[in-house]
Amino acid sequence: MSVLVLGGPTATGKTAAATAVADAFEAIIVSADAMQVYRGMDIGTAKPSPAELARWPHHLVDIRDPHEAYNAADFAWDCDALIAKHPRIVIAGGTGFYIRALLTGLAPAPPSEPALRAELELLEDPHALLQEQDPVLALRLHPNDKVRILRGLEVFRMTGRRLSDIHAEHDLSVPRHPAVRLMLDRADLAERIDGRVVSMMEAGYMDEVQGLLDAGVTPDLKPMKSLGYKWLSEQLLNGLEPAEALRLTQRDTRRFARKQRTMFRSIGGFEAIDGGDMDRVMRAAEEAFGAVSS
Repeated sequence: MSVLVLGGPTATGKTAAATAVADAFEAIIVSADAMQVYRGMDIGTAKPSPAELARWPHHLVDIRDPHEAYNAADFAWDCDALIAKHPRIVIAGGTGFYIRALLTGLAPAPPSEPALRAELELLEDPHALLQEQDPVLALRLHPNDKVRILRGLEVFRMTGRRLSDIHAEHDLSVPRHPAVRLMLDRADLAERIDGRVVSMMEAGYMDEVQGLLDAGVTPDLKPMKSLGYKWLSEQLLNGLEPAEALRLTQRDTRRFARKQRTMFRSIGGFEAIDGGDMDRVMRAAEEAFGAVSS
């Protein structure tokens, strides 16, 4: 039996598809969203509502506080344990790096060192240095992709090896778990994203961010640097105009969706479908689990 993976960009209908499968096949749902693991970050992460979570419990939601670490290796480990216990699992979410870690594993690179990362953060042109140390990786990365550029420099400094070589040696052809993979997408995704952000604002997104700040969740923490949390924090703390905070949140979410799409294509094995094509979702579930539960 296989797991069913419903990946793809934000706002494409993954939660609706996952809950439909859960109802039809008595499957459990596992969230593959790096931000939904955090307690108190609900509206801004498009977390299922309390009513939805009561009806369809999602594993790996609300399992960390914002100051606590959680990464792709943790996600893969947690999913391994769930897969060992449950015969029918739907993994739904847009964090492609987490899903790739589950399906193909992670290249054996060392963990990050905060002191070294802080030193590399001070580089004036990290992409130029990466071109010298790991030209293959530098060619793949946009000069503005600072997180991945610094990771390449960090690994080279720590190991003397190019991260591109480490990735090339890692065998991605042997899956860790058999899986039926769908990438949900939408032709009108930009409009859906802009509308969703407006709906989030109307639902109390600003109050959520204020509550996090009041609780001592500082803007420098990784979760608070994500999408709208960053710009709403700027509005509350530094006077960014509300209209500009909204515009920047919409813009960054659209950009993020494009990166998500690219990531899932790079993982491979995902069939791209319209997020509203429930017939195809159900057929994929039957491919993964067998006949529909009676």
